[in-house]
Amino acid sequence: MNLDLENGWQVLPIGGDTGTAYMGIKQKEKVFLKRNPSPFIAALSLEEVTPKLIWSKRMHTGDTLTAQQWMNGRCLERSEMSSDQVISLIRRVHHSDLLKRMLQKVGGIHYEPSDFLTLYYRGTSADLLAHPLLHKCAKFLEAHLPECPKDDYEVSHGNLKRENFLLSDSGQLFLVDWESVMFADPAKDLSMLMCRYVPRADWKQWLESYFGKQLSKAMEFRIQWYALMNLLLDVEFNYRRGRFHEMNQDIIKIQQTFEIFEKFI
Repeated sequence: MNLDLENGWQVLPIGGDTGTAYMGIKQKEKVFLKRNPSPFIAALSLEEVTPKLIWSKRMHTGDTLTAQQWMNGRCLERSEMSSDQVISLIRRVHHSDLLKRMLQKVGGIHYEPSDFLTLYYRGTSADLLAHPLLHKCAKFLEAHLPECPKDDYEVSHGNLKRENFLLSDSGQLFLVDWESVMFADPAKDLSMLMCRYVPRADWKQWLESYFGKQLSKAMEFRIQWYALMNLLLDVEFNYRRGRFHEMNQDIIKIQQTFEIFEKFI
């Protein structure tokens, strides 16, 4: 792989959805290389949300290549995703003035509830759109859009899966893979993580740990709305990749979530 590095570097691809991540090795030096990362990466490094940014360079192809400190560690296990350490990191991201300023500076986009419905309708196959349960849920969401002032939108990671949480050998937790970053209702991130990793019976306690207070009815509504929206998007994602077992598991969750949300209304 030619990444315009001087002689002596060994570059090894690292698995991932984008195919743009590599390990760079030169003698005793090891770095994490990323081709065309989000320009937001510098702010994330300053806030110690991601490993330290070492350098950034423009390649002859016009692409951008960054190098970050290599951190020995591991991804979180499913059972660790409801931990206080995860809550603390997400809260820090959502409430960072620096991240908010920098994302605004690099042209971060605001996503409203209707924008996520548009993504679902445009990206989903006709077969899925015609599925009775999925069709009913999408129409229900369309008829009950939540309200959240744009001033309350926060920096949203957009893909809170356990593989994006890196726990270093020294115990520091990082959140990586920021290609989906946006401004959005924080309920978008929170409900995504809970749908995937937090038992439904523990949602109230988990959210109260995040907010530090009892959940308002308005926020509870937004959480329920985005929970259903995220599950619809997960179904579409897994369908496109042929992950039909995961897709069917999400459809079961959709049925359960819809029944709860429908009673909430």
